[in-house]
Formats: sequence, structure tokens, C-alpha cells
Amino acid sequence: MSTFRMRGVLAGLVCAALTGCAAVGPEPDPADPWESGNRTVFAVNDAVDKAIVRPVSELYAFLVPSPIRTCVHNAFINLTEPWAGVNSLLQDRGHDAVNTWGRFLFNSTMGLGGCIDVATMNGQPRIPNDFGITLGVWGVPSGPYVVLPIIGSSTVRDSVALVPDLYGNQLATVGLINDVPLRNTLWGLEFVSRREALLPVSKVVDSTALDPYIFVRDAYLQRREAMIREKLGIAEELPNYEDDEALEADEKALGITQEKTQ
Repeated sequence: MSTFRMRGVLAGLVCAALTGCAAVGPEPDPADPWESGNRTVFAVNDAVDKAIVRPVSELYAFLVPSPIRTCVHNAFINLTEPWAGVNSLLQDRGHDAVNTWGRFLFNSTMGLGGCIDVATMNGQPRIPNDFGITLGVWGVPSGPYVVLPIIGSSTVRDSVALVPDLYGNQLATVGLINDVPLRNTLWGLEFVSRREALLPVSKVVDSTALDPYIFVRDAYLQRREAMIREKLGIAEELPNYEDDEALEADEKALGITQEKTQ
């Protein structure tokens, strides 16, 4: 979930929470000293996800044709580009900032409000960015891993960054709409759209993870660290779990055959 950081609210198993305290060893992971409490929040998030969020997302995937879902998802992602460009600028990556803002203008016009990602089709892929990454580039340590209610995986640094990210990605875009029912409907649609895009990832976690909490935690921390290293010029190939081709490659590496949601 960018602002909502849905990639952190991956489905685990409710039973993992029931045995969570037993799974915490006498010497907790240095990156996760609050593991016991985090597992409790993870369990609550997972229960809410399985009871409400995932069923709604699956219903959305079942009722809404794939091209329309893609259009909606792309449009919301497009709204995050201006703030991503600002973060590139704050990281002294002016070229990335110009490319990101160019993507936004190109997709907003030729791509019908971002519905069609014509920029990527023309060789200008998206450059994910947020203020948590900016703080990491500036040398701010991540601090302990923390699981936030609803939002999911985070760190102390990324939790602090949620405040400017909320403004940059939400209050400065959809939040500017004065019509309250319309504004809230769009926020709800964005939440469901982002969760629907992660349904295949949830299947991977459910199918492969002996301990979903550890799986999600390690995936989150490794990806965030890799993104910061990439901004610092230490190139690494980052998995993008909102990209079908990247997901399929990861699934093949795991020896998994998934049925895609139609």
C-alpha cells in the first residue's frame, strides 16, 4: 500500500497469531525486537483481511472485467507520480524526477487520465518512490520493524514517513475533491483496487510460507533496503508484485502454478 501500503497487509494464517508468542525465540531478530506485539497486530490485520477485505477484493475481481480493473489501478498509481518525482528531487536524482513528472503528464493526457500506462509502453517505466525511501537515502536508520493496524508492514522510519506520504499521495490529489461522498468513494475504490492487485501475492504466501509473518516481514525489509540501495547507486533488480510478469517469474522460481484471477 504506498500510502496504504497494501504490500504490507498480505494474508497470513490466523493460527500463526495464536502460536505467535511461542514462535518468538529467546533472542529476537535484532530488526524485529517487538515481534510478539507485531504478531498480534499481524493476526488482527489478517483476520480483518480474510473476513472483509479479501472477500470484497475477490468480488471486485469477479464482477469487474480485467481491462477496467487495470484502468482503475493505473489511474490511481498515476496520481502518486507527482509525489514520487518530488522524492526523487529530494534524493538529488533530478533525472528521475523529470522522467517521473514526464510520465505523469504523458499518461494523464495520452493515457486518458492514467488509465493506460502509455509511458511504460514507450520505454519509460515507473520509478517507485516515497518519503521513507528519501529518509533512507539521507541516512536515517530504519529502526525496528513494526506492523501497523490496517497498514501492515512498516518500520519506525517508514511510519514517520507516512505523514508526508499521506499528504503527497492522498490529500494533495483525491483529497482536494470537495464532494465528500465522491472523495470517500474514490478512496474506498483505491483501497480495494490495490488489495485486488495483491491477491496473487496472497496466494503465494498461503501456498509457500511455513510462517507467513516471517515471510512478509523479511520480504518487506529486503525490498525496502534494496530500493534504498538502488537510489544510492547500488543496482539491484527489485521484484514488483504489482507486475504480472515479475510475479510469474517469482512463482516459477518457487515452483508454483497459480490460477490467475480472471
